[in-house]
Amino acid sequence: MEPHLEKIFFEMHTDLPREGPGDFESTKKAYQLLKDLPKQPLILDIGCGPGKQVLDLIKITDGKIIAVDNHQPYIDRLNVNAVSQGLQHRIQAQKGDMFKLQFAEHSFDVIWAEGSIYIIGFERGLQTFQPFLKKRGYLAVTEISWLKPNRPTDLTEFWDKEYPPMQSVENNLQIIQNSGLKLIGHFVLPEHAWMDDYYIPLEKRIDLYKAKFRDNPEILEFLAFNQLEIDLFRKYSDYFGSVFYVMQKI
Repeated sequence: MEPHLEKIFFEMHTDLPREGPGDFESTKKAYQLLKDLPKQPLILDIGCGPGKQVLDLIKITDGKIIAVDNHQPYIDRLNVNAVSQGLQHRIQAQKGDMFKLQFAEHSFDVIWAEGSIYIIGFERGLQTFQPFLKKRGYLAVTEISWLKPNRPTDLTEFWDKEYPPMQSVENNLQIIQNSGLKLIGHFVLPEHAWMDDYYIPLEKRIDLYKAKFRDNPEILEFLAFNQLEIDLFRKYSDYFGSVFYVMQKI
C-alpha cells in the first residue's frame, strides 16, 4: 500500500471498536476449549490491534496478557483502556513485530491471535508462534477461510487480489496437522461478529471519507475497494468467513 493510502487507512480506522471480525461470545467459546490451564496462565496476544479481544479475554481468565502490535497508537490506546479499567497489572501492551518476536521460547501457556495471523500467513504463523508455547500450551487464532467450493467469480477475484493465500477450512486443518499441532476445535464466527463492531462502523467512516475526498479519484477508488469487501460479505457470507482454530502443542 502506498504511504499516503496507508495514512488514510489508519486515519479511517482510528477508534473503530475492532480491526477485524470478532465478538465476546466467540472469544469466550474459544477460550473454554482450553483445558488444564494453570490458575493464572500467561497469555500472549499477537497483533492485538486496539485490543478489544484483549479486554474481552481478560474477563474470562485469571491470567495475565502480554499484547503486541507494530502500530504504536493501538498499543497506546490499549494501555490507556487497561489503566482506566484498573487492569494495568494484568494487561501489558507493547510494540512488537510478529515476524521477530522478542520472547524466550517456551514462555507462554496460551498464544492468541484474532484477525492477525493473515499478516504473516497461516502456515508460517503456526510455525513462527509455536516455539514460544510451553509444552501442551494452546494456540488460538482466527483466519479468514473459504467455507464452500464453486464460489462466484466476483468474490474469487476480490480475495485473489486482497488475500491470495486464503485457504478452505479443510486445507487449513491439514496445515495444522502438518505443523505438528493437535486440533482441539474450530468454528465459524457468526455474521454479526463481522458487522457490529467492524463493518458497520467502518462503513460509516467510509461514507465520511467519500465526502471528504470527493475530488480525489485515487482515494475514492481506495474507499470503493474497502466498501466492496463489505458488500461482498453481505452478499456471499455463506462462501467465506472467519474461522476460530484452537490448537495444542504436543
